[in-house]
Amino acid sequence: MEASSPISMQQTPQQDQPEASPKPYQKSFVTSLMEAATLRSPSFREDTYFVSRLKSSEKKALQEFKDKLAAASHGSDSMWGIPLLGGDEKADVILLKFLRARDFRFSDSFHMLEKCLAWRKEFGADEVVEEDLGFKELEGVVAYMHGYDRDGHPVCYNAYGVFRDKDMYERIFGDEEKLKNFLRWRVQVLERGIKLLHFKPGGVNSIIQVTDLKDMPKRELRVASNQILSLFQDNYPEMVARKIFINVPWYFSILYSMFSPFLTQRTKSKFVISKEGNVAETLYKFIRPEDVPVQYGGLSRPSDSQNGPPKPASEFTVKGGEKVNIQIEGIEAGATITWDIVVGGWELEYSAEFVPNAEGSYTIAVEKPRKMAAAEEAVHNSFTSREAGRLVLSVDNTASRRRKVAAYRYVVRKSALV
Repeated sequence: MEASSPISMQQTPQQDQPEASPKPYQKSFVTSLMEAATLRSPSFREDTYFVSRLKSSEKKALQEFKDKLAAASHGSDSMWGIPLLGGDEKADVILLKFLRARDFRFSDSFHMLEKCLAWRKEFGADEVVEEDLGFKELEGVVAYMHGYDRDGHPVCYNAYGVFRDKDMYERIFGDEEKLKNFLRWRVQVLERGIKLLHFKPGGVNSIIQVTDLKDMPKRELRVASNQILSLFQDNYPEMVARKIFINVPWYFSILYSMFSPFLTQRTKSKFVISKEGNVAETLYKFIRPEDVPVQYGGLSRPSDSQNGPPKPASEFTVKGGEKVNIQIEGIEAGATITWDIVVGGWELEYSAEFVPNAEGSYTIAVEKPRKMAAAEEAVHNSFTSREAGRLVLSVDNTASRRRKVAAYRYVVRKSALV
């Protein structure tokens, strides 16, 4: 027998409106650009790195690449602790990344690899992971690894909005030496993410980049952004499986439409562009809610990592004109229930109540109905029951016509008293 769903929905019909003559729908220029930027490219398909699945021309390029490396005395060189000519599949993954970046032109790939090896030695890329660069205030704010996507890729978040504060900007980018130190820290974040990769055919061999463009000071960060982009393109080929831009301002789409013709189809297929207000909906397509940071409409808080792997969340949608009630049954007397709930872009009413099983008992308003602002983070609360009953979490979207993504999770701890 199937268990009934804990979620019930109530549809509120819209008030009848006088019929008006239909008007032709016209998209705005900005809307058209946003859709073009979002839909133009097919989804990116990551390489599997199985040599057996390569075309004959690609296998030939790989062997010529190895021969050229051996002839140039690079046989003892390694990257990320993996000998480049070790003869194993991990080395093949790295070499195939450089080949893919140069369309399997092994001579161009060789020059790229040589430059990368020289840069890593000069920069000290292998040692930077353990260095204390003095950027504690930026950790978890500007650039940081946080959780995994639905396919197991580590996710790196980038948000430069804090640098609109002039004092912060001067403290980090005030002179050339400070900029150089920041770039070193940014490489450190990426290197730590790469340590999470498998470097194995069929495994997880790249990361996801999520870049928040909200309040980003474009002009001031131009130099730093260009240097970061150049460093990553030259020395970390095929390390990003998908690049998700969130809180995208309208003018970004215009810029994208201008530089898009100069990008390869493969590069464009990695891009996902999400305008402001669609952050949670976009991220949920690729990352589970329990792994999405609370500031982006998820359930993950920095302190969660202290409690082991995140508890999985249940996802649901709230349609326009709909009220959703989540009923958590079977709560015993003295038990404590703790829950998290979030709706992407809230702008609706939320409440929680405890309904006792016993006839004649009164319903308890655990959280009175309140309007949730768009930017509010996930609700985290707990309640200890004096009698058996059920908890009802309600989200009321009857005042809106917009569909919204949502998620919740809970844990019930029974009383220690016998």
